[in-house]
Amino acid sequence: MTVLMPAPTAPIALPRLGALLRHAAPRVFESMMLPVLVFYVALIFTNSHVALAVAALWVYGGVAWRLVRRSEAPGTLMLAAGTITVRVVLTVATGNPIVFFLQPCLGVFCVSMGFLLTAPLRRPLIRRVVADLVPLPDQVTEHPRMRRFFVSQSVLWGCAQLLNAALSLWLLLSQTLETYLLVRTSAVAVLLGGVALISVLSLRHCLRGLETRGPEG
Repeated sequence: MTVLMPAPTAPIALPRLGALLRHAAPRVFESMMLPVLVFYVALIFTNSHVALAVAALWVYGGVAWRLVRRSEAPGTLMLAAGTITVRVVLTVATGNPIVFFLQPCLGVFCVSMGFLLTAPLRRPLIRRVVADLVPLPDQVTEHPRMRRFFVSQSVLWGCAQLLNAALSLWLLLSQTLETYLLVRTSAVAVLLGGVALISVLSLRHCLRGLETRGPEG
């Protein structure tokens, strides 16, 4: 009787941290920093409504450009498009200036719900975001260890963004606009910077576990 032995599994080739950061940096800049920069530059020369429209067109243009090129839009860019859509709709619907500052809070809240609600799914939202920022092979992203990582990161980032939204809303309703802008910017930078550091260290730990145990570990 012939016994078929399983074919040896190819070793997992994992990129170095420097390569991951070089891959992630332009995507973070395009999806998270550049729309804000475009908005503030437009605000200097126009008003808040025009600036918001310019920022929205910038984000939608990025998505449309990828559709024309038949390439997949990054998850981070899709998040930016969803957030800017909420802000435009609420501004047009209410015409209330304070809503302009409420919109980022609501957009962050929507993002937090996106992370939390998709956490138990096979392909949670955080997985697409990680795939945009970190080039990992399919055999790694499908590994049970990585699936547990995606669940934990979905909960981590969902809770962090929920706290971000709650803090921003409280500052907006209880403090002056100057205090709101100063304190929120500083607090959010510390909060999300700390969460990002935890995520990077957790990813390194997870990938090292895969290297040590192999694809079936």
